[in-house]
Amino acid sequence: MKKLTFKTNYKSEVIDITNDIKEAVIKSGVKNGIVTVFCPHSTASVIIFEKSNTSLKRDLLSMLRDIVPFKDYSHSNARAHLKTAFLRSNLTLIIENAKVVLGEWQGIFLVEFDGPRERKVLIKAIND
Repeated sequence: MKKLTFKTNYKSEVIDITNDIKEAVIKSGVKNGIVTVFCPHSTASVIIFEKSNTSLKRDLLSMLRDIVPFKDYSHSNARAHLKTAFLRSNLTLIIENAKVVLGEWQGIFLVEFDGPRERKVLIKAIND
């Protein structure tokens, strides 16, 4: 298992971690199999998302602000937890010829909802 660390800079942000995941897969030595990408935090997520249009990142965060509005929740950072509940804590991806299989416009992203913080992402690559 490989542990990656990312420093977030804002309360909410979307960070492209695609190259970090690809590099971890190459270093794992797995040629054909699967990789699990896990975010062990309750106020951050990992997603597959459009990589070429940066305005979509803002649109995603805006949509989640609309879904989880500002109000008086019983937990101090409930909004971050609730937003995370709409996304994912893990991804399972195919490895083919030592490369992560993604669509042409897809990337892997860490989504922060309670930053700035230091976040961990765990990677486990397994052979077929």
